[in-house]
Amino acid sequence: MMTKTLTDMQTWFDIQQLYADYASAVDSGQWDLWPEFFTEQCVYKLQPRENYERGFPLCTLSFTSKGMLKDRAYGISETIYHDPYYQRHVVGAPIVRKVEDGRIHSEANYAVFRTKLDKESTVFNVGRYIDTLVQTPDGLKFAERICVYDSEMIPNSIIYPI
Repeated sequence: MMTKTLTDMQTWFDIQQLYADYASAVDSGQWDLWPEFFTEQCVYKLQPRENYERGFPLCTLSFTSKGMLKDRAYGISETIYHDPYYQRHVVGAPIVRKVEDGRIHSEANYAVFRTKLDKESTVFNVGRYIDTLVQTPDGLKFAERICVYDSEMIPNSIIYPI
């Protein structure tokens, strides 16, 4: 049973804008912007659907602070060697599940396509974002973003944020 949640249009627009700005930043390879979408004490996880639904903690990626996200962004741009690729996010309209204690709990489906420089585009990762958002002086930020991907099979490496 779904609980009806009241969100004013400006808040819903701000959520939509946050999701769009996030996708734009990671799709354009602006890795230094990625951590700025999060609060200082945040959670970012990339987790298979089966583990999430069974309550298992095992994740493909798990970061528990903005500092860890900055470290990953630095690694992507400065230290990790990989076959370069472009990615493109297609994100569905966010659904606000509930608002309580100043926190907005929202979800959105996503699909990420990957294009290697010498190959055709392929579906890279598909799933849903399960987010907790908070209002800050700089606007809405992710306090928690769990990217729950549907397939148990993933490429041999996930370098860029989903």
